Amino acid sequence: MKQIIFTLVAFLAFAGSNAQDFNKYLATARTSYTAKNLDDARFAMQQMLQDLDVLTGKEALKLLPSKLAALTANMANDNVTGNSGFAGIMIQRDYGTGDKTAEIQIIGNSPLIASINAILSLPFGNSNGNQRTIRLDGYKALLQKHTDSESGKVSYEIQVPLNSSLLTLKANGLSEEEVQKLAAAIPISKLTSLIQ
Repeated sequence: MKQIIFTLVAFLAFAGSNAQDFNKYLATARTSYTAKNLDDARFAMQQMLQDLDVLTGKEALKLLPSKLAALTANMANDNVTGNSGFAGIMIQRDYGTGDKTAEIQIIGNSPLIASINAILSLPFGNSNGNQRTIRLDGYKALLQKHTDSESGKVSYEIQVPLNSSLLTLKANGLSEEEVQKLAAAIPISKLTSLIQ
C-alpha cells in the first residue's frame, strides 16, 4: 500500500494543479482508513486513480503524432476519460476532415482484449478477405476491412492489444496500404510503456 501511494505521489508531483486534488483524495483516504471507514477510504482511492488515469491519458496524447501522413490532428476534439469499474482510461484523437479521416482510441482494461488475443493466436491464421494479422512495432495486430452495404464505402480498423489496453485505429476513405502507413507512425512501444 505504501509503495502504491508513493508511486502515485511521485507521478502527480509533476502534474501541476491536479496534484492538489490528488493530495485531497489522499488525505481523505488516510483519514477514512484511520477512522475504519473503509468505504470512504476506497472511494477516495478510486478518485485518485481516476485522476491518475486522466493525467496518464494527457501524457499519451502528447505522444500521438500531430499528423498522420496528410491528415492533421483535430486536437480540439482530443478526449481523455478516466473510468472506474467496467473499463479504465479512454483516450481519443481524430485526424482529417471530409471523406478522409482517421481516429485513434486507446481503452484501458478493454473487454475486447480476450477476443482479439484469441483471434491473433490462432495457429492456422485468420486471413480472409476482410481481416488478417499484421505486425506493428513488434506487436501483433488485427486489420479488418469494413464495407458499408448501402454506400459501398470501405473503411479499415486496426486493433492492437497492449497487455490490458486496446489501441484501435479507424480510417475512412483511405487504402489498406495508406492505413498501414498511418498505423506505423503511431509510437506503440512508447504508449505501451506509459499506459501500463
